[in-house]
Amino acid sequence: MVEALFNQPNYLAAKKTLDAVALRQEAIASNIANLETPGYKRLDLAPAFQTELDRACASRDPQQIATLQPSLAPDPNALSSGRDGNTVSLEKEMAQLNQNALVHNLETQLVSNMFLRLRMAITSKSS
Repeated sequence: MVEALFNQPNYLAAKKTLDAVALRQEAIASNIANLETPGYKRLDLAPAFQTELDRACASRDPQQIATLQPSLAPDPNALSSGRDGNTVSLEKEMAQLNQNALVHNLETQLVSNMFLRLRMAITSKSS
């Protein structure tokens, strides 16, 4: 019974999004750490992940959502602003950091609310 609750598409999608947020946080940290490394290419989530997640969520297939794994890849849209070939922009990284924090807060609230509803169902109490 409990397994069915944790295999719902909405819960699995929120978990996968949190996995992606954590991975993007690592990429942002790496990008900032390599801000002045010549030839460094900016990293971000592989663009295919969001497309695959959207497709899996549309299918409402828990197995398809559960098998998705976010990964990092060089950002093909990042351009070098200097002669050293580095494609990291501190301003863009800080904006990504803020956006990533917002997504993390939203997804954390969604997962927390799912657990709160489960707790309410078990105890018949809201807090």
